[in-house]
Amino acid sequence: MSGPEIFVIIIVALLLFGADKLPEIAKTFGKGMRDFKKATDDIRQELETSTRDIRNDLNDVTGSIKKDVTDISENITKDVNEAADNIKKDVNEVTGDIKKDVDEATNDYKYDYTD
Repeated sequence: MSGPEIFVIIIVALLLFGADKLPEIAKTFGKGMRDFKKATDDIRQELETSTRDIRNDLNDVTGSIKKDVTDISENITKDVNEAADNIKKDVNEVTGDIKKDVDEATNDYKYDYTD
């Protein structure tokens, strides 16, 4: 509201209630505004307290889920690494056996051919 609008409201209030009632009305209005602000602050405080508990619970659940996911991920990684190591070991053994057999066959062929 601008200055002229406020001025018009004050003039109307003076005409309706009179100059002697205006301070009492202003006092009552001020007290009502204080009570309203106090009630608003109380509600805000209660909401913050309630949501704080909920936020803490959510943080606990989130932390628990993150821990579980991390544990599962670490176990899967460990299992995959173990399987990969076993496969590499088996492949190396088979490769070694094949190489040994090829070397033996090559040596047998050399001896048979030269005889």
